[in-house]
Amino acid sequence: MTASIAAIHVAKKQLGLDEETYRAKLNVITGKDSAKGMTEAERERVLQVFRKEGFQPKSNRRVDGRLKLSGKYAGKLQALWISAWNLGIVQNRDDVALVKFVERQTGIEHVRFLKNAADARKAVEALKAWIARAGGVDWSDTEIMSDYARIDGFKVAWAQWLKLGGNANANSVGEFHALVLQLTDTTVALCDRRDWQTIMNELGKRIRGRKAGA
Repeated sequence: MTASIAAIHVAKKQLGLDEETYRAKLNVITGKDSAKGMTEAERERVLQVFRKEGFQPKSNRRVDGRLKLSGKYAGKLQALWISAWNLGIVQNRDDVALVKFVERQTGIEHVRFLKNAADARKAVEALKAWIARAGGVDWSDTEIMSDYARIDGFKVAWAQWLKLGGNANANSVGEFHALVLQLTDTTVALCDRRDWQTIMNELGKRIRGRKAGA
């Protein structure tokens, strides 16, 4: 039995569908009344309908039991949440804490909210506003900015640097650039997303260490 057929059978049980209703639904969705006779694309179409009707796939949890986020905005929200953690403004980096934050913003309990663009966008903007307010991140762009200064990773890392006592004078800026080179073996102007994540993680350790020792 393929994974998609197994998932359809789980959905049938989870949604409480009797055999007649189940087969009627399959027929309406694909023109076939048996999952076994469907193509993989047709089975996925069935699963999409069942998810909209309340089916919660087992894949909503990882092997370690943590909630698994899905949908177009999941990566963006997770990246912002880790940025907030590295800025020292959230105490728990786990996705469960992120889901609770989004629930407070949208009133939607389940991680499937991430498939709804309007709700997800509302959560993204709320999280960015909180990071700007509590973490000092300036998300704005101007025409005179260097290209690297428009990158979210730089903006978060620079806010971290300021939290650690840096400032905009030449010496401090030079020290920041030297740190970037030390951590990534490349210049600020050439850092990619992974480089900025490395920098943010290191500065996050320093921020959390300072808070722990306060």
